Amino acid sequence: MTAPDSTSPRPRTGNDRFLRALRREPVDRTPVWLMRQAGRYLPEYRATRAQAGSFLALAKNPELACEVTLQPLRRFPLDAAILFSDILTVPDAMGLGLYFVEGEGPKFERPLRNAADIDRLAVPDMGSDLRYVMDAVGTIRRELDGSVPLIGFSGSPWTLACYMVEGGGSKDFSKVKALALNDPRAMHKLLDVVTDAVIAYLDAQRVSGAQAMQVFDTWGGVLSPRMYREFSLRYLQRIAAELPRGDGETHAPLILFGKGNDPYLEELATCGAEAVGVDWTVELGEAARRIGGRVAVQGNLDPATLYAEPEAIRREVGHALDSYRDGNGGSREGHIFNLGHGLSPDMQPDHVAALVDAVHELSAR
Repeated sequence: MTAPDSTSPRPRTGNDRFLRALRREPVDRTPVWLMRQAGRYLPEYRATRAQAGSFLALAKNPELACEVTLQPLRRFPLDAAILFSDILTVPDAMGLGLYFVEGEGPKFERPLRNAADIDRLAVPDMGSDLRYVMDAVGTIRRELDGSVPLIGFSGSPWTLACYMVEGGGSKDFSKVKALALNDPRAMHKLLDVVTDAVIAYLDAQRVSGAQAMQVFDTWGGVLSPRMYREFSLRYLQRIAAELPRGDGETHAPLILFGKGNDPYLEELATCGAEAVGVDWTVELGEAARRIGGRVAVQGNLDPATLYAEPEAIRREVGHALDSYRDGNGGSREGHIFNLGHGLSPDMQPDHVAALVDAVHELSAR
């Protein structure tokens, strides 16, 4: 079940650039946060993970999850925090048995193999099965003390289904695509129950203190256009239409991010979310033109840019900022700077610092 809405007013955020940009309001600088900004590229993260004993133990400990969420904010003047967790907490709570293999990533003990497996699925109880996530959100929000907004998140229904059917990561997604083609009814039943779970999960995060929410459609881009619209976009539209956001100052905007979502920007921009995140394979100015000011745009520096020297990073940041303005009629409004995907473990913290500083300096009014 979802916890009831708090009746006490939430404090205003000290740095609200991120939320203002999501509302396409004027900002003094373009806000920036980075996907996987809390992670293995930071030595303090590695130390905390060692203390926890494993990734899952870290993610399921609200105090330690709070600590690693805050670590990048102590190093860099980021404009938002994002909950430290994993997109696979939802299928884990649905009974699939999540575990991690060093060097191979996430695996499930009980992947879905047929319609009977899917029939047994149910939406987890947010107040018990995923209580540790909500406790982490509340703890992080308290420790942030209004300094910057907190982002909650979930994987998209299609992306979660990929892991649930494949049993882990995949190079060709053969099992999940075969299920969608051979038994579309079962596939839609799976996506329906996962969508119900995602909506309940994000809503519970919002009630617990998240001030914005992002859906990661990491694997939507592996689908053909017809299959994308049937098995991914359709469920993103449901989330955007049905997810409670709150009212007034407690309104929590929704960002839809997807790798390979370039062909569908116009459709994503009209589905009801407040922002669309794009990867680095589309020019930011082109994305802004096609979206046409209907929603905010998040992105989209190639993460590999962080392997370059600080001078090159600064130059590429400038190109991205200029591209957005060119595509948005010269306006800086409605842009949240981010990478086109997440930070990698072997990236250097001083290069991340160079990126964040360049965004703020080059976009300053």
